[in-house]
Amino acid sequence: MNRRNPLAMLLLCIISSLMLLSACSSSADTQAGKEEEKKEHKYEKLVKEKNKELELEPIELTSYSDEIGMTLSGPEHKEFAANGNVVVEGEIEKHTGLKSDYAWIKVRSTGEGPAGDQLEYYTPIEDGKFKQTIHFFNGEGEYSVKVQLPSKDQENYFYDTAAFTVHNVNPEMKRDVTYTPFGRDAGLNVSLDSSFTKENEVFALQGKAGELTEEDTIMLKLRKDTDTWTHVISVKDGRFSYDVPLFYGKGVHELEVLVPDEERENYYQTATTILIDNESSRTMSPIEYSDTYMERGVTLETPLYGGDESEGLYTVKGSIDPKAEFGPQTDHIYITTKKGEDEALDVIPVEDFTFDDSFYLRFGPGTYEVTLSVPEIKEENSDSFRFYGFAKFEVESTGEDKRDLLPSRGVESDDPKIKELAQKLTEGKKADRDKVKAIYDYTAKNVTYDVEKLEDEEFEWDDSALKTLEEKTGVCQDYAYLAIALLRASDIEARFVEGMASGGWWPQRHAWVEANVDGEWLTMDPTWGSGYIKDDKFVADFNEKYFDPDKAEFEKTHTRTGVSY
Repeated sequence: MNRRNPLAMLLLCIISSLMLLSACSSSADTQAGKEEEKKEHKYEKLVKEKNKELELEPIELTSYSDEIGMTLSGPEHKEFAANGNVVVEGEIEKHTGLKSDYAWIKVRSTGEGPAGDQLEYYTPIEDGKFKQTIHFFNGEGEYSVKVQLPSKDQENYFYDTAAFTVHNVNPEMKRDVTYTPFGRDAGLNVSLDSSFTKENEVFALQGKAGELTEEDTIMLKLRKDTDTWTHVISVKDGRFSYDVPLFYGKGVHELEVLVPDEERENYYQTATTILIDNESSRTMSPIEYSDTYMERGVTLETPLYGGDESEGLYTVKGSIDPKAEFGPQTDHIYITTKKGEDEALDVIPVEDFTFDDSFYLRFGPGTYEVTLSVPEIKEENSDSFRFYGFAKFEVESTGEDKRDLLPSRGVESDDPKIKELAQKLTEGKKADRDKVKAIYDYTAKNVTYDVEKLEDEEFEWDDSALKTLEEKTGVCQDYAYLAIALLRASDIEARFVEGMASGGWWPQRHAWVEANVDGEWLTMDPTWGSGYIKDDKFVADFNEKYFDPDKAEFEKTHTRTGVSY
């Protein structure tokens, strides 16, 4: 009986399997190689067949070529066939007197194609020699090529030196990434294999600009038909990146990348051009940026475009350049939302030079105009704040109108501390009027008036209900913030009323509260209900006179000018 070693048998099986897999893999690779070779032979055969139809006359050079001693080693004929690319190569004997260091090669397609009808190459002339491989951006078809060389006498002037026609037999489309002299001088290099690409709604532009500093900027210019959008982006560590929205729907967008002109201030020159075929039919609204955007070093990451839809809560995200003017002092961003005649102001913090926060579109469904602003940076105190818009866009909201219930600037009605206190104050009370009275009483009894804050105008952008609750002191706005936050946390509509009040010789700006009780707006002024000022000092003296006061009596001292959101 013939016995075999089981281990030897297992090894034999494994080796056989590996040999089989190796053979299969090698066979597959060989097959793919053969297919590619077959394909290449096909186009080379077509080139030969096409060239037989043509006379293949020698290429003719212009008189300017003789003047500067230019010879062309490639191509050799003025009309010929090619398989996907052509090498243009030449030498200039009298190159030292030329006014530019670049040969200008212009390629034009005689037929229509998605990648445009022309492409230009600026090819460096080094020691009198230049060499450029050109591909054919629309694939198979006829192309005319012109070679121009710089003048000996005039700056930015080029003369024709040679022209030829190419019949490309290869259907592959390849639009080379080309750079102008300005782009080359800036060390520009975009991260693309082709300057014609297909994208969906957004194109992620990335690249290097090795000769630009962080003080320089790059301009983007996007076009489609008659629409144009322009934006300026920063350069950091010799690199740049930006997600470019393809605003104008389906079809080819032309993106021009421009770099600063060293000889002219605030002027840009084309560095390269990219064609982007947008596959999405969605149209978007460009964001309007002001000069403040660059001056204050803002980068807005979200949103990239206007026209977004929202259910009523919208997020903005971005950063502040710490090296920009007032960069370290910019610790908050203002957000103005307008819908028709209604307008609201929100504030979001900037922490570690970044901001990422949400705000409410509080006036119900419709189109909102949103403006983002940076604050004026000043040393002196003030009871008012100035700010400068850096971006403006639209948002379409489907949210409900809850303007008097939602949290707002200075009114953190959704904060756990506020909600806990509101529940404690209203516990056991069924009638809204009783709840409102309890909140009035608490605010008037527990907050002292800050006379020094008023006199020294020590108002801060983060004055709020939470701040008042913690410090237990403030001026009229702070009383109002706290009362409104407690009311809204109790599901009672409340609003911040602005006006004038006269307790002495002259009327002063003042703020108080209105609460919706059983469908009627009830007035209350917890500031005046907390006490009075005597000899520039606050005297605590709680009274109920300013809870739902007689309207006629109240208007003798209070003049209502509007509601602030």
